[in-house]
Amino acid sequence: MVHLFQWSVLLPVVLTLIAAQETKSATMKILADLCYTKWALEAFVIANAVRYFGVWLITHCGSLLQNGYDLHDWRLCIGIFLLYGLVSRAIAFFCMATFKKK
Repeated sequence: MVHLFQWSVLLPVVLTLIAAQETKSATMKILADLCYTKWALEAFVIANAVRYFGVWLITHCGSLLQNGYDLHDWRLCIGIFLLYGLVSRAIAFFCMATFKKK
């Protein structure tokens, strides 16, 4: 049981490291797009960029452009993030029902 808790802490850290890297190869880009942490980070950055204006937005436009974030993708990011949540809960329910754990 201890290994399960260690895995649940380690997985988001590893996925965040993968999603935050600069992706030059197509394989790493696909892998980063599959990480739910990429979509959460993008939604967070876009939400903050939309909230502020002026100098703050000008200084962060380079960061938005460098990471490939689009200000109009916020709903897409939240939708994908919610989809990952639903799928992971369905898998957890299936495993719980299959192995009859309470």
